Amino acid sequence: MSGFDLIIFDCDGVLVDSEIIAAQVESRLLTEAGYPISVEEMGERFAGMTWKNILLAIEKEVDIPLSASLLDKSEKLLDQRLERDVKVIEGVKLALSRISTQACICSNSSSHRLDMMLTKVGLKPYFAPHIFSAKDLGPDKVKPRPDIFLHALETFKVSPSRAVVVEDSVHGIHGAVAAGCRVIGFTGASHTYPSHADRLTDAGAETVISRMSDLPATIAALGEWVGAV
Repeated sequence: MSGFDLIIFDCDGVLVDSEIIAAQVESRLLTEAGYPISVEEMGERFAGMTWKNILLAIEKEVDIPLSASLLDKSEKLLDQRLERDVKVIEGVKLALSRISTQACICSNSSSHRLDMMLTKVGLKPYFAPHIFSAKDLGPDKVKPRPDIFLHALETFKVSPSRAVVVEDSVHGIHGAVAAGCRVIGFTGASHTYPSHADRLTDAGAETVISRMSDLPATIAALGEWVGAV
């Protein structure tokens, strides 16, 4: 038997063009707090990470105490922006219509935010009820840890070698590889940067695409080699 038994999608930056919005909100808040950082650098360094882990990483890097109130402030501002501005990644619905393999979402975003974004762009029916938030597993279970991917594999009773993950971030790919899954990198969202594809490849993606229209054929091609790697 050839082909995959499960396609696992990240959400932010893969299904919805939300990472650029998060970078805009978070770069402004960090700059106001005394840590100047551009939207582009936010996307390159921190895409795929939770806001809490971004703050922890910055506090380790520089001696700037970041107020705990930034956590709540960012979440509220970001939810407002996403509800108003988030859009579906071009070509996603057509790609999904051409994929017959069962699929799910594994994301670091909260269940509340996932529901809001997917409902807004019309993608929820493609995945519900298999929309998984790593935050529901616990605050220490988010990507780059593999827990959310392992949870999906257990839910579907699928071997890691028969699952492929579509990810746009280094952190997400690290988690997927640690879970034993194969990975397709994606660089078609607005937060992409010049070395994006190279970094995803270095993190463990077998191939990288920049257009969702290429996804069905890419999955089919990799599926010919299931069990051979």
